[in-house]
Amino acid sequence: MRDGDQLRQHALQIFLAGLRAADAAESVRRTLRRDGDRLEVGDLHLPLSEFARVWVVGFGKASAQMALAVEEVLGERVDGGVVVTKHGHGVPLSRVQVLEASHPLPGPEGEAAARQMVELLQGAGEHDLVLCLISGGGSALLPLPAEGLTLQDKVAVTDLLLRSGATIAEVNTVRKHLSAVKGGWLARVAHPARVVGLVVSDVLGNRLDAIASGPFSPDPTTYADALAVLERYGLVEKVPSPVRRHLERGAAGQVPETPKPGDPVFERVCLRVVASVVDAVEAARAEADWLGYRTLVLTTSLEGEAREVGRVVAALAREEALRNRPLPRPACLLLGGETTVTVRGSGRGGRNQELALATALGVEGLEGVLVASFATDGTDGPTEAAGAYADGSTVTRARSRGLDARRYLADNDSYAFFDALGDLVRTGPTGTNVNDVVLVLAR
Repeated sequence: MRDGDQLRQHALQIFLAGLRAADAAESVRRTLRRDGDRLEVGDLHLPLSEFARVWVVGFGKASAQMALAVEEVLGERVDGGVVVTKHGHGVPLSRVQVLEASHPLPGPEGEAAARQMVELLQGAGEHDLVLCLISGGGSALLPLPAEGLTLQDKVAVTDLLLRSGATIAEVNTVRKHLSAVKGGWLARVAHPARVVGLVVSDVLGNRLDAIASGPFSPDPTTYADALAVLERYGLVEKVPSPVRRHLERGAAGQVPETPKPGDPVFERVCLRVVASVVDAVEAARAEADWLGYRTLVLTTSLEGEAREVGRVVAALAREEALRNRPLPRPACLLLGGETTVTVRGSGRGGRNQELALATALGVEGLEGVLVASFATDGTDGPTEAAGAYADGSTVTRARSRGLDARRYLADNDSYAFFDALGDLVRTGPTGTNVNDVVLVLAR
């Protein structure tokens, strides 16, 4: 086996260990337990006899897997429900309906699913229990426009924001103020039912109001904050005029604000984070230890423009290759978090692939180092790849095939670049979504 092949094999093995630790279904099984009549949700104990019905609702890329685990734990005690997930991420369920919708841009299937979920929750009463399963991607998968707006308005705004380089928290600040379900509105719909939420976090710091735009969480942001995001990225004049008018009316107090902390609708809502990027990175570190690497977790709060972060990761790889630090080799450096991409070109790719391409330019010619960047949901951006590998031979091999790495980076076309080299990582849907994991391996 070539040394580079072994590094790739190890990188994938380390990443898959992280995925297992953050697996959404397993995380639910660890958190949700039934002991006779008692339902245990972490440290929360609920007598099932107190509830006339148990409903399950969910939204996000991992929601179907989470619902599968709930059905296993509660069996016939589940009276019904509906979850909406990304196309290709559904699994067969016996008591909960699984719907699939488009992501990252919202579509009509998601809007229909949101209306169906609202109808179900409107029928839930004081003596009902609603188990809510929340995971990343829920913002796009559960779109229900606020009064006076259309789904096309929301699609246009989401597309502009995703291309602008805005962080996920900034994107969701705007989404919450264009929605009839996000930013706490779904909690108001479900009130007075008892709501217990299990959350797989794709937001750094596990901010419940930001994960899937917080349909069951009090919203600390305002219409003015949403307008400020559009202004920050020069989008105020680019968004559809009904969106601009809606946000301006909200900032002027002419449209009701999202439910805020202290609102009584949250008194019977309890949310628990069951998996996050920290779980994935810690398990990846343990696997690298087992493989014989000296390991160091540099951060689980990685943010920034993907290509700029890629240059920093390349500098770390160079330091290992040339100076044997910050760890003596064999070394594994780990970073967890989520970068962003400002789209200026016409190509195709995702943040992990763009990070890897920028890294490849910075490590050209180096021997014995590999960088791998992975999306934990298995789909990096609007592609079916989870990420890509980059090493000292990447740019040279590309050049021999007539591929100019800098041109591909300038065109945001990292997918085509790595696909031509056979350096994409394809895992398929993983059953979880806890941001990204970046590895630097040095032999």
